[in-house]
Amino acid sequence: MPDARQHARAARRLMRSANGGRLLALRAVIVLVLLMTAQAYDGSLHDLSHWIILSLYAGSSVWFALAERGGGRRAESYAWAGTLLNAGLAAYVVVEHLVAGADVQGGAADVVSHLPAFLLLLQTALSARVRHTAFYAGLVSLAWGGALLLAALNPAGFLGPHVDLAEQVPGLLTFAVASLVVIDGVARLRAAVTEGLRLEHQRTLLARFVPEDVADDLAREGGLGTVRRRHACLMVLDIRSFSRLSREHAPEAMVEALLAFRALAQGAVSAHGGLVDKYVGDAVLAQFVVGAPDAQAQGALACARAIRTRLALLNRARTARGQFPLAVAVALHAGELLIGVFDDGARAEYTVLGPAMNTLARIEARTKAAGRDVAASEDFLRLLGPILPQGVALAPVDDGGHPALYAVGEGGLS
Repeated sequence: MPDARQHARAARRLMRSANGGRLLALRAVIVLVLLMTAQAYDGSLHDLSHWIILSLYAGSSVWFALAERGGGRRAESYAWAGTLLNAGLAAYVVVEHLVAGADVQGGAADVVSHLPAFLLLLQTALSARVRHTAFYAGLVSLAWGGALLLAALNPAGFLGPHVDLAEQVPGLLTFAVASLVVIDGVARLRAAVTEGLRLEHQRTLLARFVPEDVADDLAREGGLGTVRRRHACLMVLDIRSFSRLSREHAPEAMVEALLAFRALAQGAVSAHGGLVDKYVGDAVLAQFVVGAPDAQAQGALACARAIRTRLALLNRARTARGQFPLAVAVALHAGELLIGVFDDGARAEYTVLGPAMNTLARIEARTKAAGRDVAASEDFLRLLGPILPQGVALAPVDDGGHPALYAVGEGGLS
């Protein structure tokens, strides 16, 4: 199962893939800015150095980008080399401007010299690497601040013509603040993408066992191995006299009857928003955990009625083929459960725990003993409200058991 590091790496790959076109566009913009910077100075050696640096950066950045995209063990090393190249270029342009100066007064040259630092900051951030972005910002800030300190200590010997030290400090402060904002944004975005991938992975695993909204809840709570308290309506279906039928009929006939019964139960439960938890011999345990408790109860009751109708059709078909009919007892209950999926590395299993499960087993036994087709606990019936669905009738089961049990039937049940 992927761990947090694998999800983080997947998130980084996803973000880099999505930002690949933007990175290339930013590289092109930065090259254009360097071209503009090369024209912002007089005809000194600095003009030529700009062309040299521009050529080296263009070739090196493309080479590092292609090497990193190729993957392999050295991909991370190439990525660090590219980040170092970006930081070196940004620092060079800023320091070179302080030393060389502009050929005209005004802030245009200042803006042009500062712009590569901000653009390269964005380009590094688009790689979705927080440490790289922080390293770039720290290195550029250190070089920029060091140059300003030297200029403050020796203005005449360090600053170029038309360069005002007071106008350079706000640029550094702006870059520092922007770096903090960008680093925080990259960290938050990467964490959000990583968490999204984790949730999607856990949701995919859990969806094999539980409905989608239950899988969403469990994934947000921690995924596999997490138990969450949740209300559910419970249903157990049991073939009557299965032991006697097994003695009277061949094993092949019993297997065919059992599979037909399970298919009937699976179809009815799924059609009414339920979940077949497990098959236990000739019994089927189903849960209705989606929606509000009253909606769960309505779905479970509708399912029980549908099972009775489907069973009548199944028995009609079986009788026509000369096969024995099936009689099924259905027990309904409701309560709070602890729900989760546990994976021990060898097998993942959907698990339901709670007193309501023990009560359901007793209700099932009482339903069969009373000879009722469908019976429900008082806790279950309370969820349906004071008005029962049309055609549903109740009759108390006077067996002295607890909780109170009611037979559920159609029309005039006595």
